Amino acid sequence: MAERKATVMWSGSLAEGSGTVSAASGAFSDQAVSWPSRTGDANGQTSPEELIAAAHSACYAMAFSYVLVNAGHTVEQLDVTSAVGFGPKPSGGMQVTHSHLTVKGTIPGLDQETFAALAKQAEESCPVSNALRNNIEITVNATLAS
Repeated sequence: MAERKATVMWSGSLAEGSGTVSAASGAFSDQAVSWPSRTGDANGQTSPEELIAAAHSACYAMAFSYVLVNAGHTVEQLDVTSAVGFGPKPSGGMQVTHSHLTVKGTIPGLDQETFAALAKQAEESCPVSNALRNNIEITVNATLAS
């Protein structure tokens, strides 16, 4: 079993404080985070939602590649974006609201209908989707490149 770690160093209050997030792997370090950049303009800083979006799009690309190859197709390219929302809860407080996956693929000999069906199957098997499922809305918009 693999386990990954990240660390945040934070100083100050929620509204006025700030911090940095680093991955133990060294893939990124000292990435700035703050409440104002999380809820408004990013201003060159990251956020938990951006990190979820990165994780979801990377995991989904892997899952979709696996599904396509197992269905007998060659994957030339998959371009995947995840848009993760953050906003107020109706009962007060804040929440992560959704992850909208958009994928554009270059897959020789595949039609749009089959591509879309396999895209849905990949979302259902994606480990990050499964971690998020029943907590946030997940959608997939899949389009073959022309």
